[in-house]
Amino acid sequence: MSTRSNAIQSIARKVRLPVQARQREAAGGDWLTPALLLALPLGLFLLLIIGPIVQSIAISLYDWDGTGPAKWVGLGNYSELFHDPQFYVSLKNNVIWLVLFLLAPVIGLALALFLNQNLAEMRLIKSLFFMPLVLAHVIIGVVFTWFYDPSFGILAIAFRAIGLPAPAILSNETFVTFGIIAAALWAQVAFCLVLFLAGLSQLDGEMIAAARLDGAERWSLFRHIVLPQLRPVAFVATIITIIMSLRNFDMIAVMTQGGPYGSSTVLAYQMFDATIFSYRAGYGAAIATILFAVMSVYIAVFLRHSLKQEARER
Repeated sequence: MSTRSNAIQSIARKVRLPVQARQREAAGGDWLTPALLLALPLGLFLLLIIGPIVQSIAISLYDWDGTGPAKWVGLGNYSELFHDPQFYVSLKNNVIWLVLFLLAPVIGLALALFLNQNLAEMRLIKSLFFMPLVLAHVIIGVVFTWFYDPSFGILAIAFRAIGLPAPAILSNETFVTFGIIAAALWAQVAFCLVLFLAGLSQLDGEMIAAARLDGAERWSLFRHIVLPQLRPVAFVATIITIIMSLRNFDMIAVMTQGGPYGSSTVLAYQMFDATIFSYRAGYGAAIATILFAVMSVYIAVFLRHSLKQEARER
């Protein structure tokens, strides 16, 4: 009996050892598999995002033409930048871009609510609103340059029809920035419209029906039922709109090249002009660093406010 018991225990140990080995191997694989899956995207992120940021900050500490030897100047580029009147013009224009561009999510939501109807005619109307989304910003810039032309543009024809002189918007230092923003908003509103239409298609129909049975009217239904469900979409639309407003370059390059007299320049275009045309890569990198800091601070404040508001509602 004792011999049989010992044999059973020996067999059990032999079976248990491979099982324990497999358990240890599985436990080790709990971190190994995610680490291997994250290695490539994390490496690409460090190489393509973090690396250029660090390199740009480092270049901003040198006086460098982009090809020859670099001379260490420390914070000299930043000191010169803060004494440059053009920098404050560009910064002011960036603020104007940011404030007016935040109209895009609002207008996009309003249009999405209007277009979210089960009517046959809406398909054609939607395609018209989607058109700016598939056009390159360069094409939009060229089209709006023709539109604003004081000789043969549509705007000039409309003004002459009512007996008023045609305005030269892109040649006016006061209105040129607003004219470019109007062109850029045409495309950004279409982008926000698509996001909100996708969000409206995912609304909880049962919750809306229950609210209507409880007597919720249009405004109260939108404010308390629809809008909270669209908050994630609104968050994404706002963040992307902020980023686009601060990094907008192509519209300005196509429509005015920063003119007249630098009045429509933003930080992104000033960085390009200093680096490419003035051969001052260090100075351009300093502008890029300031733009990155402004963008990071604004997005961080917006995220903090949004998270606090979401925490209060919970």
